[in-house]
This record gives sequence, C-alpha cells and structure tokens, in this order.
Amino acid sequence: MAITKSAKRAARGSLRKRVYNDRRKKAMKDSIKGVKDIVNAKDKKAAQEALSKAYKAIDKAAKTKLIKKNTAARKKSRLALLLKKVA
Repeated sequence: MAITKSAKRAARGSLRKRVYNDRRKKAMKDSIKGVKDIVNAKDKKAAQEALSKAYKAIDKAAKTKLIKKNTAARKKSRLALLLKKVA
C-alpha cells in the first residue's frame, strides 16, 4: 500500500492509465480477431476494411508504447499475408 502522498498520487494515475491501456489493447485484439474471422469467411472487400481498422488499432497501440514498434510491424505484416492468401 502506498504510504507517501506522492506514492498515493502515482497509484491513482497508474489505475487511470491501466484502464486506458486495457481498453486500447482489447480494441487491438478484437480488430485482429475480426480480420481473421472475415478472412476465414472469404469476404475480400470486408476483410480489406477490417484490415484498415486493425492497422489503425495496432498503430495507436504502438504510438502510445503499449506494444513495441517491431511487434506492431510484425502483427501488420502477418495480417497482410493472411489477406494475401485469400486473394
């Protein structure tokens, strides 16, 4: 448990950031799953739109340093390859 005043403040801030980070991570994971589901359904146009949304979510997660830059690039690359197989 935090004892000093500054530690209590830091703990409150940490909780706020945790909520924000969890929300952003869930959005990223959901968008990736959405792309995979649409690719399995073999709907090329919908998959392209979902891929765009997934790229946006991944880029936002990387921008806020929720995931590393190379991790973001790897995830985007694998999604693009998945879409390429459908085409």
